[in-house]
Amino acid sequence: MGSSAAPPVDLHIHSTASDGTLTPGEILARAVRLGLGAIAITDHDCLDGCREALRLGIPEGLGFLTGVEISADRPASCPGDGSLHILGYRVRLDDPALNDAFRRLQSARGDRNPRILERLQALGIPITLAEVEAEADGGHPGRPHIARVLVRKGVVATIDEAFARYLGDGKPAYVGKERIDCGRAIALIRAAGGVAVLAHPGLLELDDERRLERLLGELKETGLQGLEVFFPDHSPVQTAAFARLAGRLGLLMTGGTDFHGEIQPGVEMGSGRGGLFVPYGLYERLLAC
Repeated sequence: MGSSAAPPVDLHIHSTASDGTLTPGEILARAVRLGLGAIAITDHDCLDGCREALRLGIPEGLGFLTGVEISADRPASCPGDGSLHILGYRVRLDDPALNDAFRRLQSARGDRNPRILERLQALGIPITLAEVEAEADGGHPGRPHIARVLVRKGVVATIDEAFARYLGDGKPAYVGKERIDCGRAIALIRAAGGVAVLAHPGLLELDDERRLERLLGELKETGLQGLEVFFPDHSPVQTAAFARLAGRLGLLMTGGTDFHGEIQPGVEMGSGRGGLFVPYGLYERLLAC
């Protein structure tokens, strides 16, 4: 996995192109300041952050992977709320099918924000779509931007409170988002020359290792190539179990912080809540695919 002295990497970072609070340029500068060896920008259903980073130029000595995080429907073998998130690394940014899928998703989700705002307005909280779009500052507006408007207007004190009271799953202003089939997400990543990885398996709330192994086996049959083993919310026991599963199933191991900036207080790029270390060798293995 490379030298023990090699710097850590962070292969799961979000920019203002989706729902992060740092621009791609700010992410590059922060990665250099923190001494990271490599990063991947993995915005939700969007490649604009990667395009901007490459346009600005990757700093010398910093490894960089193009990336994306696709929100997909859970298969029947993985019941529960929320999406199954598939990370795609080293994807071609100009791939027609991948970009068409993202355009369709963004178009469908364009109806989501007005519906959320309608629910907030029904609760007596006046927020306009223009305010949310201004907060997004050219990015794809979504719940984090609505949350920031709520904070700015004094409705809540923090972004966490906005989600806990209004915007989170099951809360009064929550509206579900458009997703694609998980097999389709994997196929799109592979067809775009990328490496498909299941993100943060510990958040799937599967009750035992055998159920996750069955899910991974099913996804591997459709083209899954890796598993995000290292993640801030994974306990040491979970991390060890996921590493075993990856080895047993012949899946690449990856890791990252899911960094969003101020949306997730206490989560720092490269180290999570202070104890995360993603080995440089995992980046090297992705490069070698």
